[in-house]
Amino acid sequence: MRIVVLAGGIGGARFLRGLMSAAPDADITVIGNTGDDIHLFGLKVCPDLDTVMYTLGGGIHEEQGWGRAEETFTVKEELAAYGVGPEWFGLGDRDFATHIVRTQMMGAGYPLSAVTEALCARWQPGVRLLPMTDDRVETHVLIDAPDGEGRKAVHFQEYWVRLRASVPAHAVVPVGADQAKPAPGVLEAIADADVVLFPPSNPVVSVGTILAVPGVREAIADAGVPVVGLSPIVGDAPVRGMADKVLAAVGVESTAAAVAKHYGSGLLDGWLVDTVDAGAVEEVEAAGIRCRAIPLMMADLKATAAMATEALTLAEEVRG
Repeated sequence: MRIVVLAGGIGGARFLRGLMSAAPDADITVIGNTGDDIHLFGLKVCPDLDTVMYTLGGGIHEEQGWGRAEETFTVKEELAAYGVGPEWFGLGDRDFATHIVRTQMMGAGYPLSAVTEALCARWQPGVRLLPMTDDRVETHVLIDAPDGEGRKAVHFQEYWVRLRASVPAHAVVPVGADQAKPAPGVLEAIADADVVLFPPSNPVVSVGTILAVPGVREAIADAGVPVVGLSPIVGDAPVRGMADKVLAAVGVESTAAAVAKHYGSGLLDGWLVDTVDAGAVEEVEAAGIRCRAIPLMMADLKATAAMATEALTLAEEVRG
């Protein structure tokens, strides 16, 4: 079975671990979000790609869900001592090494897709990890200026990490996405897939950003294979993070049904909601999307594998 998964960071990575357990013989291609990428200290940082790579490669900080296990922060502390910021973004010493290698390779002319492949040669994640594009795309968020003078755009990482989404978002813009091209292998993987999965990643700044790259949404819609998603909203609230803040910015309610309709029946064939949202099944199916209610909390590997199994089962129902 050839499976394509559109993945953000923590939620996507943890779902992938369950999927690999549920379908150990599957050929899995992961299209990773790069809209969260940021340049810090002269280095190219790819948080979502690295979270997938570290999680599946056994190097992730399990409690956090991001960053390296057994991390230290000596370099960060030394930079702060020099007055060099930003201090709000915590790069660890082990993590710095990944970004240094990536930046050196890209400076030598290698595209991000080739660099990601090289980094994965060390980590052996067990999937093919592709960035959504080799072009520079950065998600920005429009917020009220702190001085009350109109509005300003900030990088998504500043909104998410420094501000903790504590101020309203008026718009979310994947800057550069409209001019980007899918990375080598992305469209081919979609065309060859037997099923496409949207894990419980952020529908706006993770999966939504990948879909914003011209050609990706169209390729999925035209692939003629089941497209199944899992709701990141349980009981009208995000399972993790602050997805409700960016959903509001694009005019979407924080409900499982609203997110399904946001993706649309022209793209999505099947949708899994949590059992507490079983009342949404009828509404989702009325929108032309087959829907089932199952437990959607990724409490451990067994629970996550069960979610992945249900997604593949629903895909077979759609296909049948």
